[in-house]
Amino acid sequence: MASPARFFALAAFLVYVAASAIVPPGRQGLPFQPIANTHAPTTEINTIAQAAIQVKKSSAAAAIVASPRDPEGYHLVFGPTGGANNAPGYMGFTFLDKYDVNACAQLCNNRGADPVGGVCQYFNIWRAVVNGVPTTHTCAMYFLVADESTAVNTGQGDLVVTLSRGYARKNLVIDGGFEGFNACDDFCFAASYANWIGTSPAGGDLDATIFFSPTLAKDGNGSGLLGAAFGDDTDAGTLTPTKPLATKAGATYVIQSFFVSSFSDPDSEAAAHVDILWNGVVVGGTSGFTAAYTPTQSVSVKGTGNDTLSFHGGAAPAWTLIDDVGVFQL
Repeated sequence: MASPARFFALAAFLVYVAASAIVPPGRQGLPFQPIANTHAPTTEINTIAQAAIQVKKSSAAAAIVASPRDPEGYHLVFGPTGGANNAPGYMGFTFLDKYDVNACAQLCNNRGADPVGGVCQYFNIWRAVVNGVPTTHTCAMYFLVADESTAVNTGQGDLVVTLSRGYARKNLVIDGGFEGFNACDDFCFAASYANWIGTSPAGGDLDATIFFSPTLAKDGNGSGLLGAAFGDDTDAGTLTPTKPLATKAGATYVIQSFFVSSFSDPDSEAAAHVDILWNGVVVGGTSGFTAAYTPTQSVSVKGTGNDTLSFHGGAAPAWTLIDDVGVFQL
């Protein structure tokens, strides 16, 4: 049977570990400010049973850092490791008052969209230790999803990076980048494939299509086109994911997509128009000449479970290309 002294020693150690993960109030935003690792209980522990209770509580607190649950709407990409990301798509950072993956996720969700890269889709949370003392907790945000290959910042001088984890936002759209369409290796298009369906009104001809073309795509090879592919009518087409989205009833989401309307000259593209529809209701869109792929976000939408997303528009020669479609939980 363990002695009281050993119980007290274990309790003290676990309290130290738990306290090391918390920055005291008022220290937020102060880089490399040492964390107090003292413990001042309001009542003295007098029995082995009370010590065991403290051990259990402290162990639970330590476990939050050791193995936190994935935040709602995110999945773990890597970690914990001793390296922070140095990756493209950086949107800035915020100091947290403790190691809290849920707080970091909310910061990412609420981060203003980058005018080029769009909404935050990834965050890297890590703890700094200076001279062996836990100091700050950093939440760095990105509009591009990174991975462990760029987690190369291990620290500098007396500062060591610890507990570095990367989390990516879950995109409910299957193949939002149209990369699953690979019917050729150079240039081709079709009205539909496994992940997306293009439809035309009665009498229309290929008014919504999917292209394999590195030249037309934002990145990669795939993109969607709204407007008659052969330019032989002025009808609007509709692009829709093949399957309804695996949404949660009552949850809130935002839709992001990248549009470009510059295939024709600016005067011809002035009439370009695309609506984003959520269960048939317009919740956003784009219009007019757009010289380069530009991120566009919908208003916040509510999930009902198995929601439908579609994009309606295009009127040749006012074509619009669409790429990198995403639906993210808020």
